[in-house]
Amino acid sequence: MAILNRIQSFFAGGSPSARVEPGLQIATPRTYTNTPAKPVNFDEAMTTSAWWAGCRLIAETIASLPIDFYRIDGDSRVKDNSHPLWEILNHKPNRYQTNVEFWETVVLNLVNSGNGYCVIDRTSRGRIISLLPLMSAQTTTELLNDGSIIHSHISQNTRVFSSENIWHTKLFGNGIIGLSPLAHARQSIGIALASEDRVSQMYKNGVKPTGVLMVDKVLSDKQRAQVRENFRELAEGNNDDLFVLEAGMKYQAVSMTPEDVELLASRRFQIEDIARFLGVPSVLMNDTQASTTWGSGIEQIVSGFYRLNLRPYLGRFETSINRHLLSVQDQRRYEIRFNFDELTKMDRKSRVEANSKAVGSGLETPNEARKREGLSPLSGGDKLYMNGTMVPIDGVTGQTNEQS
Repeated sequence: MAILNRIQSFFAGGSPSARVEPGLQIATPRTYTNTPAKPVNFDEAMTTSAWWAGCRLIAETIASLPIDFYRIDGDSRVKDNSHPLWEILNHKPNRYQTNVEFWETVVLNLVNSGNGYCVIDRTSRGRIISLLPLMSAQTTTELLNDGSIIHSHISQNTRVFSSENIWHTKLFGNGIIGLSPLAHARQSIGIALASEDRVSQMYKNGVKPTGVLMVDKVLSDKQRAQVRENFRELAEGNNDDLFVLEAGMKYQAVSMTPEDVELLASRRFQIEDIARFLGVPSVLMNDTQASTTWGSGIEQIVSGFYRLNLRPYLGRFETSINRHLLSVQDQRRYEIRFNFDELTKMDRKSRVEANSKAVGSGLETPNEARKREGLSPLSGGDKLYMNGTMVPIDGVTGQTNEQS
């Protein structure tokens, strides 16, 4: 059967998640090259410190950002948070969660399974009043022959939803379903889990290697069992007493030491490997070995993480909210943006200098700069100002020619 699957996979062009065909959509690889070092599921993966740290960092960072609505007025964008959906996304998404808890749940599911699902609750007039996350592990997506999509949530009872009643956000895939990072990182996570188990077992046994006890005579079954019991602590347990071997007995270790298998180096590599799957610099997961490998310092690493990892996530949510949660009319009238400035906020000295340049060059009013800093507006602060020392270059050229 495995050979048949490989042949079908070769002629079909790979995983079903890479093609759009009617039927159940699969987010996991069809086949794996090797069996993982240890079985991997969501619960097992989250016991790995690197996977936990990466998922937590992405989920908590995105959940901390406010969302703004901008009303499109010709060529300009005016902030307008009066839309009812703004209140749901920023304050009360459902009866059970705060907005932070809601976004952490959605992002955690998205990062692990490649898909985030929320049930959309509407009034009789079609206005959205609640968004309730569903666990991706219990939700499946199916493409019907007529091109429509349905989602099935399996718990005590199976509930089937049309695509209009589910807000489905997905990572890259076939456009119908996203690929699962957890499933594709199975080998790396399995090695990390197996390494942790090996380390735990070693410390449980007092970091003693297993070995062979050699005796220069033939023993009966009873004698062999007695010798094994008497000297079990040589290779097992935490008893560090001095053992005395008699009658020409010799003990030889046969298992590899941690240095032999480079266990510590392997565990460090797994942090980097898992970080690659999550798109998180390993230094942000407390891997101090990589603190100077990217850019000239941590500040550049954090900036790169914001732009190359978080910004695509936020862009995915922004377009999905606009496309699936707003009416057709509101899609043309509103633009949704996460307030990314909260992440890239500079220190106070840098902010003061930036505000001074922005106000002095006429890019923004003093009150706009004060509002950004959380200060109250000033009388006359709604006007644009220009530094008076600046003059057109042609005027300087004209004066020079006249003087000459």
